[in-house]
Amino acid sequence: MSEICDKARERMEKTLKALTANFSKVRTGRANPHVLDAITVDYYGQPTPITQLAGVKVPEASMLVVEPWDKTSLNAIERAIASSDLGITPSNDGVCIRLPFPRPTEERRRELVKECRQLAEEARISVRNVRRDANSKAEHNEELSEDEVKREQHRIQKLTDSYIEKIEEMLKTKESEVMEI
Repeated sequence: MSEICDKARERMEKTLKALTANFSKVRTGRANPHVLDAITVDYYGQPTPITQLAGVKVPEASMLVVEPWDKTSLNAIERAIASSDLGITPSNDGVCIRLPFPRPTEERRRELVKECRQLAEEARISVRNVRRDANSKAEHNEELSEDEVKREQHRIQKLTDSYIEKIEEMLKTKESEVMEI
């Protein structure tokens, strides 16, 4: 493999990681601890991620339980979750915080599938942009002969096809997870 292909592979891999992160933020009827990743709590004047202050468990498919290691941070964590854009009302029992995930309606699940398809399309566009950049670098590389440029472009196309296929598989998996009742 050439340097151009290696750089293209790295960028496409980053696109897959970004898509995975975006898919984890799409709320399904299932409790996913990753929805709390972006929420920070004001802990002694420092914005601190919830995952650094508490253990997050999934005791059942539609419930998250947040157990702070320092019980004095319980109310701060509850306020941070309530003020976030999760749309979930936390329930504080003095020991832990319970987050019930309501089952989405059929209409809402269809909207979530559309959102997932849009995220996948953005990832496909990103992969194609990487392909375009890599092909351009190969064409403008004066060290490569015409035949080598064609071979390089063929390798880049195969790489692109494999990453588009991975995106399709990820989308199919996420769609079935969202549509599951």
